[in-house]
Amino acid sequence: MTNAHVQPEDLKWKCFQCSVNLISKTVSLEYMNNRFSTELPVCPDCGFVMISEEVALGKMAEVEQILEDK
Repeated sequence: MTNAHVQPEDLKWKCFQCSVNLISKTVSLEYMNNRFSTELPVCPDCGFVMISEEVALGKMAEVEQILEDK
């Protein structure tokens, strides 16, 4: 996963804990000893990362399946 996965409507969300708007930021994800960088909505204060259902059930599930099939 190297593409940005942030939709404009994702940045309208606020962090529940910090009550600030999420920003788009490059984050590092790891699965089965493989590390990926991608852009996702993040809380600028606490670092909470929001992964939308669309991304989780789409691109992330696809990458997980490819790694598990290896």
